Amino acid sequence: MKLRFRYYELHLQHTFTISRSSSNIRPSVIVEIEHDGIIGYGESAPSERYGEDKSTVTEFLKRIDLSQFSDPFELEDILCYIGNLSDGNNSAKAGIDIALHDWIGKKLNLPVWKFLGFNKSKMPSTSYTIGIDSIAMIEQKVKEAESFPILKVKVGVHDDIEIIKSIRNLTDKIIRVDANEGWKSKEEALEKILRLEEQGIELIEQPMPADDLEGTAWLRERVHIPLIADESFRYSKNLRNLHGVFDGINIKLMKCSGMREAVRAIHAAGTLNMKIMIGCMIESSVGISAAAQLSALADYVDLDGNLLIANDPFSGINVLNGKLILSDLPGLGVHSK
Repeated sequence: MKLRFRYYELHLQHTFTISRSSSNIRPSVIVEIEHDGIIGYGESAPSERYGEDKSTVTEFLKRIDLSQFSDPFELEDILCYIGNLSDGNNSAKAGIDIALHDWIGKKLNLPVWKFLGFNKSKMPSTSYTIGIDSIAMIEQKVKEAESFPILKVKVGVHDDIEIIKSIRNLTDKIIRVDANEGWKSKEEALEKILRLEEQGIELIEQPMPADDLEGTAWLRERVHIPLIADESFRYSKNLRNLHGVFDGINIKLMKCSGMREAVRAIHAAGTLNMKIMIGCMIESSVGISAAAQLSALADYVDLDGNLLIANDPFSGINVLNGKLILSDLPGLGVHSK
């Protein structure tokens, strides 16, 4: 097996701001695994929030030697090997995992969703993300998202309530709110969530800092809409720590190390009656198409990272009025432009 990778800069259509940072360009490393004349594509979209960037991804990938394996069907052994190379580097590991799944699908001449046994007719609609901005720019973004039935709005600043009120004045669509750890005290979070409930918000994602589970549990007892863990959730093995604190989890391939672990997390959450959101970073159509293969098992989907960029190097998953349309092509169904 041959492993190759190359770096891309993904250029955002608008400056993308959340409670802790702003960016106009996001890094992406496209991974290729070639064997038997077939190329499987993967992607690593690193986040500094989890200690990764372009350099950590490329340095990790340089350490990988796939020559010890006979073919990509040795998926479990390969992922165990790369998992043991370090404790972190999860987006880099996800790039390998995704490329292996794409290769296997192409070899079997089946789309990944089909060989995993999922029903693509059960795909939920994705939300469309509105980043923190001026009220005027937020209103413009809402109008640009006219075809999407669900909006995910980033908050975590002083005028959160005004932001949501301005959006609610424009639309009666489903609105989900993501604070990205932006509310630093349980009292602030409670006051804002109770006011947001009056605006008909569907759910709140990561209201408080990831390690403040005690404060979030206190909050959970006092609000009336679901709380979804994002930064607080990484792997299936820490899921029980979140049971009773959050109502659900946001699974991102780049956080959990790929599709294999994501499926484990989905089933583990199901045993605890926790809701499932399939989410993303800013990614190309490779990463988004990979996450979409699992989305038939989700309660909520937030897979719009490729829609927020202006220079996607791949084509893949399609969206029609917010509905994700999975391809019947083998593997992930992605092609380089």
